[in-house]
Amino acid sequence: MRGTGALRGAPGRCEALVGCGTVQGSPVGMGALCGVVKGTGQVWLWGGCRGSGPRPAPHPSPRCSVPQNKLVERCERIQLQSAAIARHVDEVLPAKDQGVQSAASAARELVVQRLLLVGKACENEEQRLLERVHTEEERAHQSILTQQVHWTEALHKLGALRTYLVDMITNLDDQGLKPQVLFSFARTEVAEGILEPQESLKLNFNQSCVQSPLLHRLWACAVLCCLTGQCLIHIDEKTLSPHLSLSEDKRTLTFSPKKAKVDSGCPERFDHWPNALATAPFHSGVCAWKVSVEQSCAYKLGVCYSSVPRKGSANEGRLGFNAASWVFSRYDKEFRFLHAGQPQPVELIKAPAEIGVLLDFSGGELLFYDPDSCTILFSHHQAFLEPVFPVFAVAHQSISLGRV
Repeated sequence: MRGTGALRGAPGRCEALVGCGTVQGSPVGMGALCGVVKGTGQVWLWGGCRGSGPRPAPHPSPRCSVPQNKLVERCERIQLQSAAIARHVDEVLPAKDQGVQSAASAARELVVQRLLLVGKACENEEQRLLERVHTEEERAHQSILTQQVHWTEALHKLGALRTYLVDMITNLDDQGLKPQVLFSFARTEVAEGILEPQESLKLNFNQSCVQSPLLHRLWACAVLCCLTGQCLIHIDEKTLSPHLSLSEDKRTLTFSPKKAKVDSGCPERFDHWPNALATAPFHSGVCAWKVSVEQSCAYKLGVCYSSVPRKGSANEGRLGFNAASWVFSRYDKEFRFLHAGQPQPVELIKAPAEIGVLLDFSGGELLFYDPDSCTILFSHHQAFLEPVFPVFAVAHQSISLGRV
């Protein structure tokens, strides 16, 4: 006998006829199914021929035991499980596959539409800014031409006056000069009314014509997203304050209120304030790096010259309180940009978990950026006169360098 599955619809007082095997050599022929009426033990056969129905087996079996009933129940469960799996394979999975294809198609459409919109916005902004550049160029050029005409005329007037005076001095004696004195004074007054050229902003190209919040954000986002691995920064252990410890990979700074025992005589080391420098400076191009700051509510990030003060507890040793450092600072819920002891408040709704620092050395711009919200936190324009080092300070828990 081979197990085949459950059969229902048996006559009599039972509710189900449960198949339990194939009877070889049965009166209904090869392949007939036998079943036990659940709860009775009476054996029924389901014939393999067309039109045959369930009928009792020739030799009724004894009443089924408890183990047999359990096997029958197990067979029923297997049949229900098989039906559920078959429905899942035949109906649910094809529907899911169709849904995935539709969702993927809609996602592609969304990406293309949004990028087309971004591209259109960029084209419009490009056209607008180029027109502003052209207008500013024409304005400055026209101012220069006007100045050229004005000063050329003034030069001719002065030249003619000088020639007249030289001729008068050369060709007239004292008696002849006397009648010409008043006339010559009148002509020299004209010369005195011609002022000397002065520097004028109107003669310069105004760089503010290319200022664009949209372009600024897109540029910062592109730099921070596309310069992967270009600005790999490590913290210089020799510069560490005694209040700071450095992880083995030289990327995480941890603050401790207790000073560690270090070589305080090292000239590179900050001996009081909890500061540290990167190992290498930047001196050209565009550089970007990210710092995870979600663990700390007291830190500073930015750049500084190598001449930044490193010794003593005076205010000058604090980052942002001297002319050699530019930093974005957080202390509790207060955010500021600091340089030369002059703080500029930065209003934020939410404390960033990560801050991107972007340095355009050639363009003279230092920018702090929130990668999560694509928000420019603060932008500072400064012509850097010497190479600058990434600089860090932490006075609460830890901050970690990320990879751009």
